[in-house]
Amino acid sequence: MPVRTRAAERYARAVAAALAAVACLLLAANAGPTDSAHAPSPAHDVAPPADELASSGD
Repeated sequence: MPVRTRAAERYARAVAAALAAVACLLLAANAGPTDSAHAPSPAHDVAPPADELASSGD
C-alpha cells in the first residue's frame, strides 16, 4: 500500500508542475520564425498609384 504524502508536499509538486507548464507555454509562444523574408508587402507597394486609378476611367 502506498504511503500517503503530506499536503505540503502535494502543494509543492503542484506549484512546480504549474511553473513548468507556464515556462513551456512561454517558450512555445515565442518559438516563431525568425526570418522575415515571407512577410506580407506593405499596402503602398500593392495598391496602384492614385493617378492611375483616376486616369483609367477615361
